[in-house]
Amino acid sequence: MGGSGRSRTQRKHFRQSRENIWKRSKSESDPSSLSDTQNPTWTPFATQNSSFDSYYKEQRIVEPQQWDQFVSVLRTPLPATFRINSSSQFSDDIRSQLENDFVHSLRDEVAEGGETEAIRPLPWYPGNFAWHSNFSRMQLRKNQTLERFHEFLKLENEIGNITRQEAVSMVPPLFLDVHSDHFVLDMCAAPGSKTFQLLEIIHQSTKTGSLPNGMVIANDLDVQRCNLLIHQTKRMCTANLIVTNHEAQHFPGCRLNRNYERMELDHNFGQLLFDRVLCDVPCSGDGTLRKAPDLWRKWNTGMGHGLHSLQVLIAMRGVSLLKIGGRMVYSTCSMNPIENEAVVVEVLRRCGGSVKLVDVSCELPQLIHRPGLNRWKVYDKGTWLVSYKDVPKFRRSVILPSMFPSGRDQQDPIDSSCNADIGDDISSSVNGNAGDGSQAVENPVTTESAEEVSDFPLEHCMRIVPHDQNTGAFFIAVLQKVSPLPGTPEKTRKEIDEQYVEPANQSLQDAYEEVLNTVSNDNEPNAEDLEVSPITCEEHNSEETQVPHNVQNIVKRVPGKRKLQIQGKWRGVDPVVFFKDEAIINSIRDFYGIDERFPFNGHLVTRNSDTSHVKRIYYISKSVKDVLELNFKVGQQLKITSIGLKMFERQTAREGSSAPCAFRISSEGLPLILPYITKQILHASPTDFKHLLQNKDIKFADFVDGEFGEKAANLMPGCCVVILGKGKRVVTESLKVDESTIAIGCWKGRARLTVMVTAMDCQELLERLLIRFDTEKCSPGHVDKSSKDVVGEIQPVQELNSKDDDDVKALAS
Repeated sequence: MGGSGRSRTQRKHFRQSRENIWKRSKSESDPSSLSDTQNPTWTPFATQNSSFDSYYKEQRIVEPQQWDQFVSVLRTPLPATFRINSSSQFSDDIRSQLENDFVHSLRDEVAEGGETEAIRPLPWYPGNFAWHSNFSRMQLRKNQTLERFHEFLKLENEIGNITRQEAVSMVPPLFLDVHSDHFVLDMCAAPGSKTFQLLEIIHQSTKTGSLPNGMVIANDLDVQRCNLLIHQTKRMCTANLIVTNHEAQHFPGCRLNRNYERMELDHNFGQLLFDRVLCDVPCSGDGTLRKAPDLWRKWNTGMGHGLHSLQVLIAMRGVSLLKIGGRMVYSTCSMNPIENEAVVVEVLRRCGGSVKLVDVSCELPQLIHRPGLNRWKVYDKGTWLVSYKDVPKFRRSVILPSMFPSGRDQQDPIDSSCNADIGDDISSSVNGNAGDGSQAVENPVTTESAEEVSDFPLEHCMRIVPHDQNTGAFFIAVLQKVSPLPGTPEKTRKEIDEQYVEPANQSLQDAYEEVLNTVSNDNEPNAEDLEVSPITCEEHNSEETQVPHNVQNIVKRVPGKRKLQIQGKWRGVDPVVFFKDEAIINSIRDFYGIDERFPFNGHLVTRNSDTSHVKRIYYISKSVKDVLELNFKVGQQLKITSIGLKMFERQTAREGSSAPCAFRISSEGLPLILPYITKQILHASPTDFKHLLQNKDIKFADFVDGEFGEKAANLMPGCCVVILGKGKRVVTESLKVDESTIAIGCWKGRARLTVMVTAMDCQELLERLLIRFDTEKCSPGHVDKSSKDVVGEIQPVQELNSKDDDDVKALAS
């Protein structure tokens, strides 16, 4: 966050001197600047495309009598939705604030689109942890009466207590049936909202000071999007996450050579396999038209054709990495059956009974959805094709057998690996005609073959359409692996596991970005979603360059005998190093009195191969430790961009050099290690805790409670922990640390105590405590004052007197 204030897409448009569709001139964006006679039906973008209408009417996405309603909703702005982090310490407080404050204070706001409530919980999301607001993102930014609600959303989102996410994007993780001990792979994870959701589920039942046995690997092809993913997920403060940077269709298998002894691990794996795989693939993204209305003018039928092969490859790779009995969710934010049902059919056909389609329609009974299609057509060059045998030979490199319901080549067999020449189709998309022209699909020729119907139970798939519950559109299919995949010899599997892709060619990347401006694969923020696809630039090229017919031509294989790699194998990515400096580790243990029950051995890593100049030490869970050890044994096949939870950080300030321990506990790692700390702890009354949050820096003599000031003065110089006590006096005995314990890190200097928490974290914690104590003090009801006003009314320390020791007055003064 911060910086230039522009998204990457906006910066790119500025560099290329292209029109920025998200920033309109005042005369264009303000309907009040024009008279009704000048512009009686003003809309921000042209939300019409005759090709779109003709194509989806023919595909029977919705019943003909519902078409007008479907399109009408699709042309309206998408309401804002968000999800409460259910594993957050303040999740119940935030939910209560929404139910008892904002539901009432926003009740009088004008409702649009048939909604009767300004905000409401999504009925199908468990526990009232997901909410729908009847305001678009633009309304939240511009409407002054919504300012407090908007500030609440921004602050809590930045802290990590909520995640702003499109409603339909929340659905796929719910159908994965994730447990706390599962190994989960998110194949195309950026920008990270679903990854955050998966981590929430894994951590949901975890007690303070402990970690779940499961973990998540979040992968994305694009390095910049990996940075966005890291920013999103670091708000979770988890030691159970690895972020990787690979093409999803070539995600490493990390298979051990038989020469290695079998690893003695809980999962006992010699290969990295997963209990759950989320396969939310890049797609044409027309399900996001309400959020990205510029897609209306870009949409054409060839967009789905160009991504179909990649989607099959990614889905097949996901299935191959799945354990027997494991579950995979395949999902897109596209409505096109070529990207949805056709991909599912091809995966089922290739797997030959080893994978089955699971009916999960009863798992979220209040979620309105429709069954998948069992028949559809393919449109190409002005012709509706109902069978592959009707495809002209010169178009068979673009129109594949897998795009049809039967998935079979009924005439001239071709390579079923789906490595067809997609270059013609994609480079045509760069020119805007997608290989079949972007003209309206009007009066097309239809082939005479009998329309195909799929033999697979595609009714078990789920389609979510906008007008059913005021959302975007989404497609979801749940697959379960019931036996080993057929026809994959051991040698072939090993070769696949050992392959990697050479670094991207920049010219190919630049060309393919043009296509990526029309595709999407997730939710927040929209501008980022239009810039990624694991087909990526290595498999695509500029208009002048011919794409290799077989994408395997660009794959380089590692020699059969793998050797352990030196650190820094991946160019431009910091190495991951186990931290084993006993002198520093012992000094940390002794200084903070960390209980021996807290495991350090093998759980500390750094990103600096020079361990004598380590600035940050990260903590990893046992599951992440096991995967990291496996990765070292197989020659570091995983390109890791982020790992673990920042636990200790070297204090570089002048006073830090005089402290017995140079490393302070980070805010992210404090909740995990807090139950095991026995030294450098202070228990503050609510009054003094509030003073610290408000003033950030207080002399020992200026604390209201003199005994607390004395104890602070007697601590060793360096980092310490201040815990909010539950009484007005300083607690002499140790408090039991549990889920309700609130603590912050501070630095004990020569004459003062300084808070080592960001200003935003201080503000959020103050406001949260003010609301909590005001709720305890008052009868049930909503808080009348805005959080901003309440914080502004907090008196400076100098103006307070000893009578303010009362708990409620201290935090609500």
